Amino acid sequence: MNAPASVAHTAPPAEKVLLREDAEGIATLTLNRPRARNSLSEALLAALGEELANIAADRSIRTIIIRASGPVFSAGHDLKELTARRSDPDRGRAYFKQVMDACSAVMQMIVRVPQPVIASVEGVATAAGCQLVASCDLAVAAQDSRFQTPGVHIGLFCSTPMVALSRNVARKHAMEMLLTGDLISADDAQRMGLINRIAAPGKAYDEALAMARKIASKSSAIIKIGKEAFYRQVEMDLADAYAYAAEVMTENMMARDAEEGIGAFIEKREPRWGDR
Repeated sequence: MNAPASVAHTAPPAEKVLLREDAEGIATLTLNRPRARNSLSEALLAALGEELANIAADRSIRTIIIRASGPVFSAGHDLKELTARRSDPDRGRAYFKQVMDACSAVMQMIVRVPQPVIASVEGVATAAGCQLVASCDLAVAAQDSRFQTPGVHIGLFCSTPMVALSRNVARKHAMEMLLTGDLISADDAQRMGLINRIAAPGKAYDEALAMARKIASKSSAIIKIGKEAFYRQVEMDLADAYAYAAEVMTENMMARDAEEGIGAFIEKREPRWGDR
């Protein structure tokens, strides 16, 4: 009797930490570490950076939505991953710096990509997860979502989340979140300016998608001009901001889509965008 043939066993493919789906000119990026509360591991930060770079160069993509798998949007940095490097000769200093720099780079990429980025939040967004929401151009959250910068509870002040948070909400609101580490409701987040809209539980993505479609119907060339100008002028003093904005509008008037859009308005018809 012949011996049975040996069967090769292969490990199942590793689940992707970030998923991407494109439709109608909208790229949806889904954080996909639900069992780790979608914490921003080194691998997930690298994947986010790579996809944002790809999308920035993709003229077919007009808007980006960032959402998450599972009941938590993101719990922030992967503290287990960071703590594991305490045994390094430098007690993890170089690795901590590497991860914080990588996270900061991704947050800045969100601001710098030409396409508007919308956060779609279900569940809680804490620490660097809250930073991710604050870094997006727009944010929609479910009514039962919560936001928090809880670093003070564990002896790690949320200093990098503070950068994005303090550029979204008034100083006293930001300081209260940072100093108390309290969870805040979606209603408070909207009142403070951290999010734009509140959706019914489970419907944040639908609301974000409706917003993304509306933006995607505009000229992508003009949206690019406007997004870049917004972030540049907001860091200037008043006189410099007006001088810069006047230059931007002058150049914008020379764009083909400005000529088309103004002509369509005067002629009472829908514009035909050429995205230039």
